[in-house]
Amino acid sequence: MDQTATVACDIRVGTSGYDFTDWEGSFYPRGLGRTEYLGAYSEAFGTLELGFPGSGIPTPGMLRQLMGRTRRPVDFAVKAGSVLTRGLDPAGWKAAASAFAASLEPLAEAGRLCAVLVGFPFDFRYRDDERRYLDRVLREFAAFPLVVEFGNAEWFTARVIEGLKARGVGLCSSDLPRIEGLPPVSDLVTSDLAYVRFHGRDGVARTLGSTHGAYRYSSDELRSWLPRLEAMSVEAKKLRVFFTNHRGGNAPADAMELFRLARAARLV
Repeated sequence: MDQTATVACDIRVGTSGYDFTDWEGSFYPRGLGRTEYLGAYSEAFGTLELGFPGSGIPTPGMLRQLMGRTRRPVDFAVKAGSVLTRGLDPAGWKAAASAFAASLEPLAEAGRLCAVLVGFPFDFRYRDDERRYLDRVLREFAAFPLVVEFGNAEWFTARVIEGLKARGVGLCSSDLPRIEGLPPVSDLVTSDLAYVRFHGRDGVARTLGSTHGAYRYSSDELRSWLPRLEAMSVEAKKLRVFFTNHRGGNAPADAMELFRLARAARLV
């Protein structure tokens, strides 16, 4: 599946993470060694969203190694860890931010860093302290293609949207359960990079990142996104779409189905 065809907007679909043993038999061949997962992934998708446990800060060597495992060109979005998005350790935040920025250099130098994703949880509210903290994060990572994902609908104000546009920071559009207080479905574009994450709609999640990943999208649910994706592609130079519903191979299955539908609609 060639997802790098030349179009007005560079549209790629992928998943959030790839290293899941329960994808064997549905996406990966059974018995495929985990060291071969990324190579197999790269033959199907042109983009990948990465997250790292613990501090959420990879080493430059880790990212070089990942690039070396791909069989076809893939660009990467890297999620900032909670140490950077929650500000729990103000004294160590600056050092953590510097370490995270340095870790991204191999991807940036190779031209394979499509985005740095900073995701804020539901309890990150639209208040003075949080607004100042957001400003600090955006300033710290201004040198990178930056995308923010808000877990609370309070941030979807004209002031915030215009502020992101002025800084050239992307706003992630999130497909989520229809629960009061969560962000609305949106096709807003605030930078040259448009970004979408599909979390599932089963109502289990109250905050971003807490879904169990078992939701499987129907073709009709995915098809309903095509007009939004088309509108976003008109305004953006790049559009990246990721599925986080990883359990049982749901994410790659849904990603491939969305790409099939987008290709049929001549979006890619």
